[in-house]
Amino acid sequence: MLVGMTTQTSTDAASPRWDAPRTAVRAVGLSKVYGSGDTAVHALDTVDIAFEAERFTAIMGPSGSGKSTLMHCLAGLDAVTDGQVLLGDTDLTGLGDTALTRTRRDRLGFVFQSFNLLPTLDAEANMLLPLKLAGRQADQEWFDEVVDVLDLRARLSHRPAELSGGQQQRVAVGRALLNRPDVVFADEPTGNLDTRVGSEVLSFLRMSVRELGRTVVMVTHDPSAAAYADRVVLLADGRLAGEITEPTADTVIDGLRQLGA
Repeated sequence: MLVGMTTQTSTDAASPRWDAPRTAVRAVGLSKVYGSGDTAVHALDTVDIAFEAERFTAIMGPSGSGKSTLMHCLAGLDAVTDGQVLLGDTDLTGLGDTALTRTRRDRLGFVFQSFNLLPTLDAEANMLLPLKLAGRQADQEWFDEVVDVLDLRARLSHRPAELSGGQQQRVAVGRALLNRPDVVFADEPTGNLDTRVGSEVLSFLRMSVRELGRTVVMVTHDPSAAAYADRVVLLADGRLAGEITEPTADTVIDGLRQLGA
């Protein structure tokens, strides 16, 4: 196990999130097995981990470490073999399909490598689409705040084909934020972007935590992307292998090197 790879630096004593941290989502004894018998693959092996609210956490590890499986289980996108996933006080592993679908819609946000925007809708309509499908109205004040933080005001009437890759991903981030989710899950959100634009999107994700009070859990293979997070969780062979607080690209690279990645 990797421990003590970095040390905590000073925190803002005036900030409520440091004075009274709370857990947004956590896994308890989480295991995930694909297949059975001799061909069984143990993607996750009794993982216990908590993710604090209003923080940006990156999950990293070698290929096959279980990082994407962990995120999918935390988000209720994949059924677990054993253990629990708790979203606040809600046990996702105990919900039926209908209740789980409703919980994902109402309490979670998702940002993927593919932007998944509808080409016939403008940026504003794409952002509002999940709320519209749920039969809910957007809070105009919150919509305006998200749009301004993401610097999308001048692009709301543009369709995806009229937007750059970075702008499209910002629209996807805005769409994920508009229902005020408990947690935003981001799966390789900069995978289709060049370095400059990827940095811009990561800055906006970090800004959504620090200025909008959201919680972000991101899977990435890129140490430079992980350096935008407050904390990096390392996995190896389906198990927790350590964590890095206040990461830099160099400390993440060192941590991955210790895992043989």
